[in-house]
Amino acid sequence: MADAEVIDLGLPDGRRLEVQVSGPADGTPLVWHHGTPGCAYQSAGKQRDCAERGLRLVSYSRAGAGASTRNVGRSVADVADDVAAVLDHLGAERCITGGQSGGGPHALATGALLPGRVAAVIVGCGVRPFDGDADGFLAGMGQANIEEFGLAQQGEDLLRPFVMRERVGIMAGTAASVIDALSSLLPPIDRAALTDEVGGDLIANLKGGATVPDAWIDDDFAFVRPWGFALEDIRVPVSFWQGSEDLMVPQAHMAWQAERVPGSAMHLEQGEGHLSLMVANFGRMLDEACSHL
Repeated sequence: MADAEVIDLGLPDGRRLEVQVSGPADGTPLVWHHGTPGCAYQSAGKQRDCAERGLRLVSYSRAGAGASTRNVGRSVADVADDVAAVLDHLGAERCITGGQSGGGPHALATGALLPGRVAAVIVGCGVRPFDGDADGFLAGMGQANIEEFGLAQQGEDLLRPFVMRERVGIMAGTAASVIDALSSLLPPIDRAALTDEVGGDLIANLKGGATVPDAWIDDDFAFVRPWGFALEDIRVPVSFWQGSEDLMVPQAHMAWQAERVPGSAMHLEQGEGHLSLMVANFGRMLDEACSHL
């Protein structure tokens, strides 16, 4: 696939946003929200699946990742203004939006707060609101996530050292180092995903998000604080996708959210993990979302 166009977008509040765009210039944009950590990096697989459906793939590095300016104290809801600025720059009135893992809440925020511009929302293994329920939020997660979100409730002085330690294995940039760094979070199906032909793309996204760790830290804070919108108020079509073997975001998170988003659809994919889910099902996700265009 051709390299994505890289855009250094100036935002109304003076921040900069790193954006990548690929695919047909006249295609409906798919605005994709990366996981935590993650960045604007576009995999060849996502580019190919979007182009086959006439979609324009639009990705960005969340505030504090890559070349995007940090937005200290941001909420999940704040991403909607950034997405609106991206759509305005592209001259696009309407889009599909989606996100994986830590991108899931931000995809929901985009749908909730830009209902006139969003045709459908895709949430792949997205984390649920904390909602003051620590036990429910953490149940079923791997040990590293339990520790990380516990620290997120206590402030940056405690969370940043944890993130910087976890960052070391990711920045080494090999499948083995990432598997070691995320050992408590990766079932066999996800370990295989990191060592097969798509592993390089997965690692590039993680590494790009960990290079500047501020977005990673700010995401964690945003997840355990009020998101800035109510799931019950979302009025655009939403589809939730989850792998049965996921140790990063347990399947209970999908059910909790789907119960609150009116008319949403749930897809529990047996045998899939947190990383393998997207590899195996991204095309199906797009097909369902495109049905709402």
